[in-house]
Amino acid sequence: MRPVVLSVTGVGSSAVDPLDHYLKPFNVSLAVRVTGTITYTVQYTYDDVFAVGYTPASGNWVNHPSLTTQTTTLDSNIAYPVRAVRLTTSAGTGTATLTVIQAGGGS
Repeated sequence: MRPVVLSVTGVGSSAVDPLDHYLKPFNVSLAVRVTGTITYTVQYTYDDVFAVGYTPASGNWVNHPSLTTQTTTLDSNIAYPVRAVRLTTSAGTGTATLTVIQAGGGS
């Protein structure tokens, strides 16, 4: 899949990036680049983000264990199926940019 780039400036949440949880093997690379001063967390969900009436604000989000309350440029991965990821920021005036690359399903 092509990389997806999600960005947040100031405090807030990015759009949701739905992932293909049927891919085998399931592998997702996550890289967050920070400019300025900002505190961010990468989150994932097992919710069906395509369900009728679903809203990210009321979703069940789990903080990524390596990318929670961070302030510097970092990368990590998810090696088990999840349905979507997003980037949230809780403090600062800088920008956090999350690049998501999903691999798998190759023959």
